[in-house]
Amino acid sequence: MLELANVQPVLKMILKATRMTLRSVTGTMTMLHMSLNQKRQRKSFLWPEGGRYRKFRKPSTQKMNGSASCPRSCLRSKAGRSVAGGRGRGQLQTYPPPKPLLVGFSWTLRQPHAARRVGLRPLSKSRTRSTKLLRLIDLDFSFTFSLLDLPPVNEYDMYIRNFGKRNTKQAYVQYNEDNVDRNVQTEEVETQEVWTQHPGEGALVSGGSERSGPLDAAAVVPKVNTPRLCSFLRAACQVIAVLLEEDRVASEPTWTPRAQDCPLRFSDSSAQLNTSLPFLQNRRVSYLHASQVQRRMVVSVHGRPGKAFTPLLDGRYVLCVWDIWQPSGPQKVLICESKVTCCCFSPFKAFLLFAGTVHGSVVVWDLREDARIHHYVKLSGCFWTFRTATFSTDGVLTSVNHRSPLQAIEPITGSVCKRQSCVLSPFSTQEEPAGLSFHVASLDESGVLNVWVVVELAKADTAGAVSDLGLLPGGRIKLVHSAAIQLSDSLSHKGYEFWGSTQTLSVKFLPSDSNRFVVGTDTGLISHGTRQDMRVSPRLFRPQQQGMRPVKVNVIDFSPFGEPIFLAGCSDGSIRLHQLTAEHPLLQWDESTHGRAVIGLQWSSTRPAVFLVQDDTSCVYIWDLLESDLGPVAKQPVYPDRLVAMTVVGEAEKTRSGFLALVLARASGDVDVQYLRREWVAPVGDELQRLRLLLREAL
Repeated sequence: MLELANVQPVLKMILKATRMTLRSVTGTMTMLHMSLNQKRQRKSFLWPEGGRYRKFRKPSTQKMNGSASCPRSCLRSKAGRSVAGGRGRGQLQTYPPPKPLLVGFSWTLRQPHAARRVGLRPLSKSRTRSTKLLRLIDLDFSFTFSLLDLPPVNEYDMYIRNFGKRNTKQAYVQYNEDNVDRNVQTEEVETQEVWTQHPGEGALVSGGSERSGPLDAAAVVPKVNTPRLCSFLRAACQVIAVLLEEDRVASEPTWTPRAQDCPLRFSDSSAQLNTSLPFLQNRRVSYLHASQVQRRMVVSVHGRPGKAFTPLLDGRYVLCVWDIWQPSGPQKVLICESKVTCCCFSPFKAFLLFAGTVHGSVVVWDLREDARIHHYVKLSGCFWTFRTATFSTDGVLTSVNHRSPLQAIEPITGSVCKRQSCVLSPFSTQEEPAGLSFHVASLDESGVLNVWVVVELAKADTAGAVSDLGLLPGGRIKLVHSAAIQLSDSLSHKGYEFWGSTQTLSVKFLPSDSNRFVVGTDTGLISHGTRQDMRVSPRLFRPQQQGMRPVKVNVIDFSPFGEPIFLAGCSDGSIRLHQLTAEHPLLQWDESTHGRAVIGLQWSSTRPAVFLVQDDTSCVYIWDLLESDLGPVAKQPVYPDRLVAMTVVGEAEKTRSGFLALVLARASGDVDVQYLRREWVAPVGDELQRLRLLLREAL
């Protein structure tokens, strides 16, 4: 009974499928029969009658009495024809036109006249013909297909299909559930107590093990990085020296090598550099220069001694690099064979010093060099290192070297300077990256401006280089000539040939554009040019007076606050404030020094409207354009020891350590530092905006 019950549903499904198949076959045959009938009916319209086809007659229109009428044979007439215009026949009744005949025969049976016109035979003949044709048509069963393929099902599959998913759920069983793996340490870890000391004071820097004996302790060799230790000690010694110097000044405020260490009227305090050292005795200071980046670094140029002292130093000039916070002694001592007329520091950190000589040579000192490659001299029980020049163009680059005394040497600050750190401490021991390169320009009095490329070698050669004869053995800095600019051609003027050749005295490059520069001359004119020989406007900066005069433009200085203005100090005592876009000065003061020549002029580094002036009568002037634009606001004569040279050092008041100081060189060889009062150091509110307004009004 179970097997019959299972077979019965299957048979029902088979019968159902068979019925559906028969229905589809029957429907298909019916559609074929209907399509054949339709084809026969379409062909019966053109059935030949009497051996020819009857054609439709195209209806034509005739114009009779202004109206159109149908012909006699038109199918639109129902019962007869009508007589138009009174032509004597009776009227016929017209019929509507027949509809298109497509499939059925019922319409032709109701309208026999239409059947005769289209050429159809009587209905009996059509049915006879269709019957004969249907006998000839048979269905073609040339292909077969399976509508249902149902393989037999075994008993197990049938059981699982019907009862396999009833009353089931998913479950799992874990055997020995409480047996969980854990990391268990059963052996005791051996430990050992040791000690260490950093930095180590001897060969033994660690210990404490009970098992280690004296042999093990002696076998410990510490790892010492000697260069790093030397750098650390050098930096630490400098910091300690500054602290000791401050403590000494605080505990002994009257300590000075000279008795005239007293502040001037416009300064709060003063300090004196220790120029009483044995190798500085009887040497006069001829030049002072301060670093524009590290404001505490100052270089002083000392002449030859008046008395013989030691053979190594008697015939040489001495340059001392000072840190004004350590006045007890110079940081570096340099020597030069020729008289130094001008000098400058490297533009991004004061570790290179460039100098121009009276013989037209350019010399360079690398202050980072090891002191062991230079001269040692023991003076008064103390050893001093005297550094010779790392590189010199004297007698080497004869074809491109200067043939006249140098008047100015300036670093060309460009993209290199902007990329480097410009705020590094002077006590920093971080070495600059190898391969640095920038430009330096040197100007002689004949109007030749040479541009040099400063190149740092990757490795120093202690044996010396055959190709670079001007390079010191063991040195890494050298100069390569880049370009020469003849300024004498641009300074010659028609009608003034009796003046002779124009002498150039000073040069300054624009802080915002290192390609442009201005040059001071001995005719009262300031030349404006470029390194690439491009046209600039204006070409000359003239004074307010017309014509050329025998007036020397001794000093030029640009504003350090980004303003396109510069100051020019002349030998007739006049001071001119020029703007880069105007030929004549914005402001000019002719009697500010009572006709005495201006030999020193420099902007303040802390206040945009303040600058300081020195004349040749040992007098110092302080100008504040916001307070008075007619003359200086303070004047200080320096006597009895007259003033020889002056430079300005200082840092902006970003913190409480901001200061502004004058470094003054006396005729006796003394050098003192005068720290100005706070009113000349601290900027007033909106000082730069007020200065711009003043310059705009001066236009």
